[in-house]
Amino acid sequence: MASNGRLLAGVELGGTKCVCILGRGPHDVIAMERIPTTTPEQTLQGIQDVFSSWRPAYGRPHALGIASFGPLDLRPESPTFGSILATSKVGWRNTDVARRLAHDLEAPIGLDTDVNAAALAEGRWGAARGLNDYAYVTVGTGIGVGNIVRGRSIFGSNHTEVGHIRVVRRPDDSFPGICPFHSDCIEGLASGPAIKSRAGVDPNLLPPDHPTWNYIVHGLAQLLHTVLLTTAPERVFLGGGVMNGQEHLFGRIREELRHSLNGYIDSLQLKSTLNGFILPPGLGAMAGPLGALALAADAADAADRSAANNKPSVYMT
Repeated sequence: MASNGRLLAGVELGGTKCVCILGRGPHDVIAMERIPTTTPEQTLQGIQDVFSSWRPAYGRPHALGIASFGPLDLRPESPTFGSILATSKVGWRNTDVARRLAHDLEAPIGLDTDVNAAALAEGRWGAARGLNDYAYVTVGTGIGVGNIVRGRSIFGSNHTEVGHIRVVRRPDDSFPGICPFHSDCIEGLASGPAIKSRAGVDPNLLPPDHPTWNYIVHGLAQLLHTVLLTTAPERVFLGGGVMNGQEHLFGRIREELRHSLNGYIDSLQLKSTLNGFILPPGLGAMAGPLGALALAADAADAADRSAANNKPSVYMT
């Protein structure tokens, strides 16, 4: 749904940086500020300071959206709802993100993983408009997949963590992986830090013909193979810091996926071309921050519905 002119606040809490955003949608972003992700106390205080500095000029937002790295506790009935769980981000385990950030605003909050939020933003404002089933894959500090099924992100006993599935390696791949939980998951093998560990330099400095890309293409195609056979998306959008500026990867990943599927999926679209199936996100680098605004818009909508039904609004304090 649209923001209906309401002022919304959001924060994309990432592994290396956080983006605070204030606005009503992609064409009405009023303010945006980036701060580094350091310790929980420094980072969360920095986010609160940004929102406090905006309030005299713009007023209090109607809702706050929090799009955070995970894993997150998204169970409303849980005593640790809104907290980061067993993360590989040093020092952040058991950090209560939602209550800390919502305390000063006294407004409804929307909470989801950063990649789910980016996927929802693509469906609301970006390249996934009109689609009910799609996936947004981000390849950056970590690897995550926002799976949208029937218009909603998947959640059961936990949210999905597809970046930690194990994949079939290339026969010549002896890289041990960097994930502290399962070294040879796709995040441990093909994330930005994994690429840097493999090649010795940042991914954005690697030329297209560098041999390291062979392993990344293979691994990401394995990831998409799994996504395609589990949630059956109509489209897959590949974004994140590693994919940005690496247009050569798209064609290679499509071809590797075709080879991996080996004709198994009987889809007219997949038979004819993968060009329209694997695409860059329409919102580009703004998918994450706008994802936080999308969560805020949903939280504001929910609060409006509660008010219309004479039910008390839910605030986290």
